[in-house]
Amino acid sequence: MAGSVRVDGNSLVLPGGARVRFVRTLRLPETGTHPLPPGLGEFPVRRVEDYADSVPPQWRARGGVMLPMYLREAMWLSFAGTAEPAALQVGVGKVCAISGLPWSSRLSRDPQNYVVLPRQPWLDGIKSGEGTVRQFVALPLGLGATIEGQVTGEETWGGIQLQAFTLSEPALGAWRAEEARKREAARAVPPAPGGMQWMGASSGGYGAAPMPAAPGAAPQAQAARSMGLGAGGTMRQQVFRDDRPASDWAETAAGRAFVHLVTPPDWRRITGEEPPPSPVDRAAYTRAGLPWFDYYDESAEDLAPTDTLGAVKPAGEWLGDDHEPWQAPGAHQVKPLGDAGKPVEDGDW
Repeated sequence: MAGSVRVDGNSLVLPGGARVRFVRTLRLPETGTHPLPPGLGEFPVRRVEDYADSVPPQWRARGGVMLPMYLREAMWLSFAGTAEPAALQVGVGKVCAISGLPWSSRLSRDPQNYVVLPRQPWLDGIKSGEGTVRQFVALPLGLGATIEGQVTGEETWGGIQLQAFTLSEPALGAWRAEEARKREAARAVPPAPGGMQWMGASSGGYGAAPMPAAPGAAPQAQAARSMGLGAGGTMRQQVFRDDRPASDWAETAAGRAFVHLVTPPDWRRITGEEPPPSPVDRAAYTRAGLPWFDYYDESAEDLAPTDTLGAVKPAGEWLGDDHEPWQAPGAHQVKPLGDAGKPVEDGDW
């Protein structure tokens, strides 16, 4: 890859400015269709190369970053803060989370194998149905239960893969010129008296994650339990179709990163840090009146789901149901939403 990926706090910043945060959230029931669950703070993100003496050799070879997840914990990806247009590929065990096809070094339009930033504000799961996704849920490798295992019949990679493409130079120049024109036009309009400030709804940020604790003696590298992502409950979420000409995008990726998912015991051993506590009880969260979200953009076209991802079975069919009785959020709790760090080392994957 030509460009470097950086960790900025708990965000990954890819070349061209695509910004990805990994947000902790509530795991949904695997029956019914639900609004978007709220953020419960960010997963801490650490560079693999900073712990080269304590991670497995395979992780060192793949490079990238790592973050801790509990078994069957859910996450969503936030793209807030992305400044310029980018096409972002998201892989789960090197299976495209949008098309269900094998990981590719190229963008594809039929079927589309990427999301368009910043138009796509977040991604909560695999594109599995019309206007819906199935939630990202952490599962161990070896059972065949991950999306990778069900789609490919093997569980080799695990983790999450991210790859960003920028606009081509002519398209980027045209976009920047149009943005400058919009800013100039906005400056010509007098501000309204007593202007209100709108706050984003689901940033999920509850303060910066602690810096890694410095272990006294670095733990020796040893086997660590690898995890991948499986499919959880269904929620309403559009994955927007790209309305740009394919020629607007660069032919080669600007940068990529492999994201390793680490069990809490391995996280303690490798980093010397305590992982975040297990997510809060769902019923207690709902009783507290905290918000859920419903996002719909009528000006955008939702991608059609592929048969491959639509056929993926949820985690509960493999591991059994461990939910406490579900308490759905009240209608008043569902909020409708609007229509520089060090470089990360890439590796062989």
